[in-house]
Amino acid sequence: MIKVKNIKNISKMAHAVFSGGDTLRPFTVAVEGNVGSGKTTFLEHFNKNDNVAVFAEPIDMWRNCDGYNLLELMYNDPKKWSFTFQSYVQLTMLRQHQKKIKEPVKLMERSLYSARYCFVEKMSRDNLMPGASVAVIDEWFKYITTLDHTKVDLFVYLRTSPEVAYERILKRNRSEEKTVAYQYIKSLHDIHEDWLYHKTLHKCTAPVIVLNADLDRSVIEEEYEKFEPHILNKTALELKMA
Repeated sequence: MIKVKNIKNISKMAHAVFSGGDTLRPFTVAVEGNVGSGKTTFLEHFNKNDNVAVFAEPIDMWRNCDGYNLLELMYNDPKKWSFTFQSYVQLTMLRQHQKKIKEPVKLMERSLYSARYCFVEKMSRDNLMPGASVAVIDEWFKYITTLDHTKVDLFVYLRTSPEVAYERILKRNRSEEKTVAYQYIKSLHDIHEDWLYHKTLHKCTAPVIVLNADLDRSVIEEEYEKFEPHILNKTALELKMA
Protein backbone atom coordinates (compact mmCIF):
# COMPACT_ATOMS: atom_id res chain seq x y z
CA MET A 1 0.00 0.00 0.00
CA ILE A 2 1.16 3.50 -0.81
CA LYS A 3 -0.73 6.42 0.61
CA VAL A 4 -0.08 9.99 -0.41
CA LYS A 5 -1.31 13.01 1.50
CA ASN A 6 -1.30 16.54 0.04
CA ILE A 7 1.04 15.47 -2.76
CA LYS A 8 -0.30 18.20 -5.07
CA ASN A 9 1.34 20.78 -2.81
CA ILE A 10 4.86 19.46 -3.39
CA SER A 11 5.48 21.18 -6.72
CA LYS A 12 4.26 24.48 -5.23
CA MET A 13 6.80 24.10 -2.44
CA ALA A 14 9.56 23.40 -4.94
CA HIS A 15 8.78 26.68 -6.70
CA ALA A 16 8.87 28.50 -3.37
CA VAL A 17 12.21 26.94 -2.46
CA PHE A 18 14.02 27.53 -5.74
CA SER A 19 12.44 30.49 -7.50
CA GLY A 20 14.57 33.00 -5.59
CA GLY A 21 17.93 31.70 -6.89
CA ASP A 22 20.89 29.64 -5.73
CA THR A 23 21.05 31.23 -2.28
CA LEU A 24 17.88 29.45 -1.16
CA ARG A 25 17.86 26.06 0.47
CA PRO A 26 17.50 22.71 -1.32
CA PHE A 27 14.23 20.81 -1.52
CA THR A 28 14.39 18.89 1.76
CA VAL A 29 12.91 15.43 2.31
CA ALA A 30 12.83 13.81 5.77
CA VAL A 31 12.64 10.01 5.78
CA GLU A 32 10.77 9.03 8.90
CA GLY A 33 9.81 5.76 10.51
CA ASN A 34 10.18 3.50 13.48
CA VAL A 35 13.41 1.83 14.53
CA GLY A 36 13.87 -1.01 12.02
CA SER A 37 11.61 0.49 9.34
CA GLY A 38 14.22 0.27 6.58
CA LYS A 39 15.51 3.84 6.40
CA THR A 40 19.05 2.70 5.52
CA THR A 41 17.74 0.69 2.56
CA PHE A 42 15.77 3.71 1.39
CA LEU A 43 18.79 6.02 1.59
CA GLU A 44 21.02 3.53 -0.22
CA HIS A 45 18.54 3.42 -3.10
CA PHE A 46 18.40 7.20 -3.57
CA ASN A 47 22.08 7.78 -2.89
CA LYS A 48 22.77 6.62 -6.45
CA ASN A 49 21.29 9.86 -7.78
CA ASP A 50 23.81 12.64 -8.47
CA ASN A 51 21.23 15.36 -7.78
CA VAL A 52 20.64 14.22 -4.20
CA ALA A 53 22.67 14.76 -1.03
CA VAL A 54 21.90 11.97 1.44
CA PHE A 55 22.33 12.48 5.17
CA ALA A 56 22.16 9.41 7.39
CA GLU A 57 21.40 9.78 11.09
CA PRO A 58 24.62 10.91 12.81
CA ILE A 59 24.76 7.75 14.91
CA ASP A 60 28.58 7.76 15.04
CA MET A 61 28.44 11.16 16.72
CA TRP A 62 25.91 9.85 19.25
CA ARG A 63 28.27 6.96 19.95
CA ASN A 64 31.22 9.25 20.50
CA CYS A 65 30.60 12.65 22.06
CA ASP A 66 34.06 13.47 23.39
CA GLY A 67 34.52 9.78 24.14
CA TYR A 68 31.05 9.12 25.58
CA ASN A 69 28.66 6.69 23.88
CA LEU A 70 25.47 8.64 24.56
CA LEU A 71 23.36 6.18 22.59
CA GLU A 72 24.46 3.28 24.77
CA LEU A 73 24.09 5.31 27.96
CA MET A 74 20.55 6.30 26.99
CA TYR A 75 19.48 2.71 26.23
CA ASN A 76 21.09 1.36 29.43
CA ASP A 77 19.72 4.03 31.77
CA PRO A 78 17.12 6.14 29.94
CA LYS A 79 15.83 7.90 33.04
CA LYS A 80 19.28 9.29 33.74
CA TRP A 81 20.46 10.01 30.20
CA SER A 82 17.38 10.82 28.06
CA PHE A 83 17.69 14.59 28.42
CA THR A 84 21.42 14.57 27.72
CA PHE A 85 20.98 12.31 24.72
CA GLN A 86 18.05 14.21 23.18
CA SER A 87 19.82 17.53 23.71
CA TYR A 88 22.73 16.22 21.65
CA VAL A 89 20.40 14.68 19.06
CA GLN A 90 18.76 18.08 18.61
CA LEU A 91 22.15 19.73 18.08
CA THR A 92 23.42 17.14 15.61
CA MET A 93 20.16 17.13 13.64
CA LEU A 94 20.27 20.93 13.45
CA ARG A 95 23.72 20.64 11.87
CA GLN A 96 22.32 18.17 9.33
CA HIS A 97 19.48 20.53 8.43
CA GLN A 98 21.77 23.53 8.03
CA LYS A 99 24.66 21.90 6.21
CA LYS A 100 25.10 23.60 2.84
CA ILE A 101 25.13 21.43 -0.26
CA LYS A 102 25.40 21.96 -4.02
CA GLU A 103 22.72 19.37 -4.90
CA PRO A 104 19.11 20.57 -5.41
CA VAL A 105 17.60 17.86 -3.16
CA LYS A 106 18.53 16.97 0.42
CA LEU A 107 17.40 13.58 1.73
CA MET A 108 17.62 13.25 5.51
CA GLU A 109 17.23 10.21 7.73
CA ARG A 110 14.82 11.58 10.34
CA SER A 111 14.73 15.24 11.32
CA LEU A 112 14.44 17.76 14.11
CA TYR A 113 10.70 17.17 13.96
CA SER A 114 10.66 13.44 14.64
CA ALA A 115 13.28 13.91 17.37
CA ARG A 116 10.82 16.15 19.19
CA TYR A 117 7.44 14.78 18.10
CA CYS A 118 8.25 11.07 18.42
CA PHE A 119 11.23 10.40 20.66
CA VAL A 120 10.93 13.19 23.21
CA GLU A 121 7.19 12.52 23.18
CA LYS A 122 7.85 8.88 24.04
CA MET A 123 10.27 9.77 26.84
CA SER A 124 7.79 12.24 28.28
CA ARG A 125 4.95 9.69 28.26
CA ASP A 126 7.15 7.11 29.97
CA ASN A 127 8.26 9.62 32.64
CA LEU A 128 11.85 9.13 31.55
CA MET A 129 12.27 12.85 31.03
CA PRO A 130 10.90 15.25 33.67
CA GLY A 131 8.46 17.93 32.58
CA ALA A 132 11.03 20.67 33.16
CA SER A 133 13.50 18.91 30.85
CA VAL A 134 10.84 18.47 28.16
CA ALA A 135 10.07 22.19 28.45
CA VAL A 136 13.74 23.09 27.89
CA ILE A 137 13.93 20.79 24.84
CA ASP A 138 10.69 22.33 23.59
CA GLU A 139 11.87 25.91 23.93
CA TRP A 140 15.05 25.09 22.03
CA PHE A 141 13.02 23.25 19.39
CA LYS A 142 10.63 26.16 18.88
CA TYR A 143 13.54 28.56 18.48
CA ILE A 144 15.64 26.28 16.27
CA THR A 145 12.80 25.65 13.83
CA THR A 146 12.56 29.38 13.13
CA LEU A 147 16.15 29.42 11.86
CA ASP A 148 17.14 29.25 8.20
CA HIS A 149 17.37 25.85 6.52
CA THR A 150 15.43 23.92 9.18
CA LYS A 151 12.24 23.49 7.16
CA VAL A 152 11.13 20.18 5.62
CA ASP A 153 9.28 20.16 2.27
CA LEU A 154 8.22 16.50 2.26
CA PHE A 155 8.01 13.66 4.78
CA VAL A 156 8.36 10.08 3.57
CA TYR A 157 6.87 7.79 6.20
CA LEU A 158 8.22 4.23 6.02
CA ARG A 159 5.26 2.59 7.68
CA THR A 160 5.99 -0.77 9.30
CA SER A 161 4.09 -3.02 11.62
CA PRO A 162 5.81 -3.11 15.03
CA GLU A 163 6.23 -6.90 14.67
CA VAL A 164 8.27 -6.56 11.48
CA ALA A 165 10.30 -3.67 12.85
CA TYR A 166 11.16 -5.63 16.00
CA GLU A 167 12.14 -8.71 14.01
CA ARG A 168 14.56 -6.60 11.96
CA ILE A 169 16.09 -5.09 15.10
CA LEU A 170 16.76 -8.56 16.50
CA LYS A 171 18.25 -9.67 13.20
CA ARG A 172 20.69 -6.77 12.79
CA ASN A 173 21.85 -7.20 16.42
CA ARG A 174 23.28 -3.75 17.16
CA SER A 175 24.96 -3.73 20.57
CA GLU A 176 23.07 -0.65 21.82
CA GLU A 177 19.70 -2.15 20.86
CA LYS A 178 20.00 -5.40 22.83
CA THR A 179 17.86 -4.01 25.64
CA VAL A 180 15.10 -2.68 23.34
CA ALA A 181 11.77 -4.34 24.16
CA TYR A 182 8.92 -5.02 21.75
CA GLN A 183 6.60 -2.74 23.74
CA TYR A 184 8.98 0.17 23.15
CA ILE A 185 8.78 -0.41 19.40
CA LYS A 186 4.99 -0.75 19.57
CA SER A 187 4.66 2.54 21.44
CA LEU A 188 6.94 4.34 18.98
CA HIS A 189 4.86 2.92 16.14
CA ASP A 190 1.70 4.39 17.65
CA ILE A 191 3.31 7.81 18.02
CA HIS A 192 4.53 7.82 14.40
CA GLU A 193 1.05 6.77 13.29
CA ASP A 194 -0.62 9.60 15.18
CA TRP A 195 1.84 12.19 13.89
CA LEU A 196 2.29 11.24 10.21
CA TYR A 197 -0.64 8.97 9.33
CA HIS A 198 -3.67 10.04 11.38
CA LYS A 199 -2.25 13.54 11.98
CA THR A 200 -3.79 13.77 15.43
CA LEU A 201 -0.52 14.44 17.30
CA HIS A 202 1.51 17.63 17.07
CA LYS A 203 1.77 19.44 13.74
CA CYS A 204 2.70 17.96 10.39
CA THR A 205 4.40 20.83 8.57
CA ALA A 206 4.70 19.26 5.09
CA PRO A 207 2.99 16.77 2.75
CA VAL A 208 3.48 13.07 3.59
CA ILE A 209 4.12 10.07 1.34
CA VAL A 210 3.34 6.82 3.18
CA LEU A 211 5.05 3.65 1.95
CA ASN A 212 4.40 0.10 3.10
CA ALA A 213 7.85 -0.64 4.53
CA ASP A 214 6.88 -4.17 5.62
CA LEU A 215 7.67 -5.28 2.07
CA ASP A 216 10.78 -7.31 1.35
CA ARG A 217 13.79 -5.33 0.13
CA SER A 218 13.59 -6.76 -3.39
CA VAL A 219 10.00 -5.57 -3.72
CA ILE A 220 10.08 -2.27 -1.89
CA GLU A 221 12.66 -0.78 -4.26
CA GLU A 222 10.01 -1.00 -6.97
CA GLU A 223 7.75 1.05 -4.68
CA TYR A 224 10.48 3.66 -4.27
CA GLU A 225 10.75 4.00 -8.03
CA LYS A 226 7.01 4.57 -8.43
CA PHE A 227 7.20 7.68 -6.31
CA GLU A 228 10.71 8.78 -7.21
CA PRO A 229 9.46 11.83 -9.19
CA HIS A 230 7.69 13.09 -6.06
CA ILE A 231 10.41 12.12 -3.59
CA LEU A 232 13.17 13.72 -5.66
CA ASN A 233 10.79 16.39 -6.95
CA LYS A 234 11.30 16.81 -10.65
CA THR A 235 10.01 20.35 -10.37
CA ALA A 236 12.82 21.17 -8.00
CA LEU A 237 15.41 19.58 -10.30
CA GLU A 238 14.11 21.41 -13.36
CA LEU A 239 14.09 24.78 -11.55
CA LYS A 240 17.58 24.28 -10.16
CA MET A 241 19.10 23.24 -13.48
CA ALA A 242 17.30 25.88 -15.57
